[in-house]
Amino acid sequence: MKEKITAMIEQYETIIIHRHERPDEDAYGSQCGLAEIIKASYPDKKVYVVGEEAEYYHYLYRLDQLTDDIWQGALAIVTDTANTERIDDGRYTLAEKLIKIDHHPNRDPYGDICWVDTNASSTCEMVYEWYLSGKESGLVCTDKAALLLYAGIVGDTGRFLHSSTTSKTFQYASELVAYDFDRSQLYRDMYDEPLNMVQLKGYVLENFEILPHGVGKIFITKAVREQFQVTAADCSRLVSELGAIKGIVAWALFTEADEGEIRVNLRSKGPAINGVAEKYRGGGHPMASGANIADWATAEALLQDMMDCVKTI
Repeated sequence: MKEKITAMIEQYETIIIHRHERPDEDAYGSQCGLAEIIKASYPDKKVYVVGEEAEYYHYLYRLDQLTDDIWQGALAIVTDTANTERIDDGRYTLAEKLIKIDHHPNRDPYGDICWVDTNASSTCEMVYEWYLSGKESGLVCTDKAALLLYAGIVGDTGRFLHSSTTSKTFQYASELVAYDFDRSQLYRDMYDEPLNMVQLKGYVLENFEILPHGVGKIFITKAVREQFQVTAADCSRLVSELGAIKGIVAWALFTEADEGEIRVNLRSKGPAINGVAEKYRGGGHPMASGANIADWATAEALLQDMMDCVKTI
C-alpha cells in the first residue's frame, strides 16, 4: 500500500493535501508533515495544504488559499479523516485521483487508494512509516516535517498516555526527536494557554455533572463562550479535562457553535462510544469520537444513548 501511494505521488505534478474539519495536532501534523516530505523529496512538484486555518495552530504551519482550477488534473490526499463528510474543503472532489491515509475505523473507504491502519497511534505515525518505506529510494524527511509528525504523535497519544501508544510509537518518536527542532518550545506552543482558556477550564471543572452509570457531561452555550471570549474550536480542546475525575467512565462536552449547531466531543475510559457518535452525524475512535446535533433536546437523547452504552459493560 505504501509503495502504491509513492507511485501515485510520483505520477502527479500537483498534489493537494486535505484533513478533517476542526483539526487537532494529528490532523495538522499529518497533513503538513506529509507536504514537507513530498516537497523535499520531489522539489519540482507543486504541493499545497488546504482547509480552514485554526489560529492556535499557526505555530505549526500556515495553509494555502487556492482557486478551484488548481485541483484540475491534480492528486488529492486526505489525512486523518474517517469519512468524506468531515473532509475540510470539499473541492477534493475536483481532483483526478484521491488517496486516503487514516487510522480511524474504516467505515467509509473512500479514495482510489485507501490506506487505513487502526493499530497506529496516529496518522502522523503512518506518514512517518510511509517515509521509512521509501527512505532508501529517495524520500527525504526534513527537520520541519519531523517536528510536525512528532507534534501529531504527542497530541493523539495524550503525551504517550493513551493505550494506542505502542513500542513502534516510542521507536518512531525517538527517531523524530533526533532531528533538529526545539522540543521544549514545541511543548510550550502546544500546552501553554491564555488566561481566558484557563478560566474556561475552571468553569468546566466547576459545572460538569456525573449522570447514572458514570457518564459525565458539560454544556457550553454561546453565552458561556461569549463570557470567556472563546470559539467553539477552543472549547473542544478541553474535552480531556474530565478524564482525570474518579467515577467518570465516559463523558461528553457539548459546545454551541456560532451557526447554532451543537458540536459534541465524546471520550471513554472503556466502553466503545463511536457507535453513539455515528448515530449523531459523527464518528471516530472507539474511545474518542465527535458528533453534531441540532438542539439541546437532542443532547439529552445522546446522553441517554451513552448511559445505555456504558451500563452494558
